[in-house]
Parts: sequence; C-alpha cells; structure tokens
Amino acid sequence: MNFSQLLLILRARKIILITTLLVVVFATAVVSALLPKTYKATSSLLLNYKGIDPLTGLTMPGQLLPGYMATQIDIISSKNVALRVVDQLKLAESPAVVAQFNEATKGRGNVRDWLADLLLKKLEIEPSRESSVINLSFNGSDPQFVAAIANAFAEEYQRASIQLKVEPIKKASAYFNEQTKLLRDNLEAAQSRLSKYQQEHGIVSVDNRLDVESTRLNDLSVQLVAAQGQAVEAQSRQSMAKGQRSAESPDVATNPLIQNLKISLGTTESKLAEVGQRLGRNHPQYLSAQAEVDKLRSELREQMQVTSNSVGNNAQILSEREGAIRAALAAQKAKVLELNRTRDEMNVLLKDVESAQRAFDNASQRFSQTKIEGQADQSDIAVLNPAVAPLSPSGPRVMMNTLLALFLGTLLGMGFSLLAEMFDRRVRSEADMSEMLGIPVLGTVAWKAPAHPRYRLINSLLPRQLRLN
Repeated sequence: MNFSQLLLILRARKIILITTLLVVVFATAVVSALLPKTYKATSSLLLNYKGIDPLTGLTMPGQLLPGYMATQIDIISSKNVALRVVDQLKLAESPAVVAQFNEATKGRGNVRDWLADLLLKKLEIEPSRESSVINLSFNGSDPQFVAAIANAFAEEYQRASIQLKVEPIKKASAYFNEQTKLLRDNLEAAQSRLSKYQQEHGIVSVDNRLDVESTRLNDLSVQLVAAQGQAVEAQSRQSMAKGQRSAESPDVATNPLIQNLKISLGTTESKLAEVGQRLGRNHPQYLSAQAEVDKLRSELREQMQVTSNSVGNNAQILSEREGAIRAALAAQKAKVLELNRTRDEMNVLLKDVESAQRAFDNASQRFSQTKIEGQADQSDIAVLNPAVAPLSPSGPRVMMNTLLALFLGTLLGMGFSLLAEMFDRRVRSEADMSEMLGIPVLGTVAWKAPAHPRYRLINSLLPRQLRLN
C-alpha cells in the first residue's frame, strides 16, 4: 500500500476517522474536567561537594565525585528518609490515615511503611544538568500538605546524610579510644622498663659517661706507651750499670757524688805517690795516705754499687708502673665495653619507648580528629529554595491532554479506518485493480452508477472487489 492508496482509504472512511477523533477528544476533555486538581511543590537543594571536607580539610578522591549525585538521589528516594518524614509530620498518628490504611490493607502490615511507600510514589527527584542542584517535587491535592512534605523530605535528607556520615566516624572514634588506652599502657610499660634498667645500672647519662670513660681509656693508652718506653730504657740502663762496664754507665758516670769521690781519690792518690817518693812504705805518713786512698776507693765502689742498685730499682719501679698501667688499661677497656653493652641495651629500651610514644601520639591525634568529626552536625547540603504552597494547580493539564487526545484520536481513527478497509476491501484506484486481478490496467472510464434500482441490482451482483462506490 502506497501513500496515495492510504489517502484514498482515509477519504472513503472519513466518517470513522472523524467519529473516533471526536470521541477521544470529548472523552479526554470530560475526564480532565472531572479529575480532581493536583498541586506540585518543589524544594531545591544545593550539594556543595567540592572534594574537600570543611571540618578535617581532607581531600575527597576524584574518582568518587562522578557517582556522588546518583548516590544522593538514592538516599533521598530511600525508605529510611520517607519513614523519617512520616515520623516528623506524625502522619501515622492521624485517625483518618489509620482508617485509610485499614481499609486499603485490611490491617495487614505497618502503617508507617504503607505511608512511606505512598509518599515515595508521589515524590519526584530531578537533578539539574551540569550543576549541583537537586529539585524535590511532591504532588498532591492539598497545596499546604505538598509543600510541607517537600520541605520535610529536604530536611530529613539533610539529617540522614549527616547521620550516614557521622555514625561510622563515631564507631571509629570508639575504636581509637580503646586503642589509645592500650597504647598508653604500652608506653607506660616501656618507660617503666627503661627507668628500672637505669636504676639497676646507676645510669644518669650514658653518652656523657661513655665519653669520660673513653677519654680515660685513651689517656691510659698514652700512659702505657710512655711507660713501656721508660721501662725499656730503664732496663737498658740497669743492664749497663750491673755489668763489668758499670763505670761507663751514664747513670754512674754522671752521679755528682761519684764524680766528687773520683776527684778526691785522684787527689789522694797523687798525694800518696808524692809521699811514696819521699818516704818509705812503712812511714806513718805513707800509711796514713794509703789508708785514705783505700777508704776513698771503698766509698767509690760502695757509691757505684748504690747507684747501680738505684738504676735497677728505678727499672723495677718503671716495670711495675707499666704493669699497673696495663692492668688499669685492661680494666678501663672492660669498663668501656660494659658501657657499650649497657648503652646498646638502653638504646633498645629507648627505641621501644619512642615507638610506643609515636604510636600513642598517632592514635591520640586520630582519636581527637574522629571525636571532633563524630560530634559535628554540619552538612554539605543546603536548601536553596524551600517549597511553598502553590497558588495554581499543576494538573490536570486540559490543554496538554487535549493536544495529546487530538494526536491519539487521529492515530486511532486511522487504525480503525484501516481495520474497516481490511474487512471490506474496495477498488479505489488503478493500483487496486492491478493488485487484485494480477493483470495490467489498459485504461480507465470515469463512470458513476445511476440511482436506478436496476443498476443497484447489477452492482450488488458484482463481486465485492468490483463494486462501484
């Protein structure tokens, strides 16, 4: 069927088309006039999601922002918010509402849930394009009631968003409170172990004491080196002083008393030689001079022996001093090693204290932050335009319904016309004749059947497809 055939069918069935159109338009107008008037109140909400928490200053991850608006719409249309609205306006306490509930559900279920479902059915949520504004609309027959419901939804949505944000933070705050107490106990135990260790070992300041003992160890090392050198030198002097060449020993040769004795001995020997040249060996003067020489020699030997013994004693003293310094150095080294061990053990305890202190400080900081967040009642949602009672009804829309009825009536009329044509197919053009007979049309004759009964009889005897209109 082409377009020209469709137009021919519609012109032939124009009565059906016009009748259907008029019926639909008239019925729509009547129903629109009989329907009760409905009012629509709208409350606008502004979502200030900039990605930064105004309380904590923390930045929200950017990947969460695209789904933020959809999440907020789901929260508004949740049954939790609807139940809050029912409780705020005390709708479930109205006897009339209870009677309607019993009539509708025959007492089955809960009136709060029933009211929440009814409110959600009449609630419209429309987010604005490319902005952070959400419009909450509610439809009803009472303008004051619909405004109150729209504002109640906006208010309870704010409270619900705050509760959803604060409740997890309160649980986290309780957890951090318990952890803070536990970490405080650990810190006190670590400090107690450190204090006990310091008291047991008499430690006031390990570093200062270690510096003093290390300095003393270095001094002893220097003294030991010096003592070793002195001891070696003393032993060499002792060996020379006790040998056959003791007279050549520097300690013996440089002794003033020995030098004086040598001078006196030399003088006395010169005197003895002089006396020996003048007097005989048995002469009293010669014997006196000989006795004086012998005495000086004896004193010289004694003094040289004393000096040699003094050098040996000095060598022994220096050797003993070297041993004492060596023992003191070993003791000091052991003391420094013990201090190092003590410092290492104390450093372990100090690290335990520092670690416990750091963990306690972090937990305390998080506890303070979550505690403040848990007590906050601020929301990033603000009411931009509260709902007011509408002055004019939003429905029924008579003009809109009439236009829709014209369009729908036209479609129905065309449908009914095509349906009637299917049940009573007529020849209305050359294309219809060619399609029905399957032969080409050679020519057409314009003819109109006269009103004589004889032609009517002939027209009735023809097949339905060949009858003339």
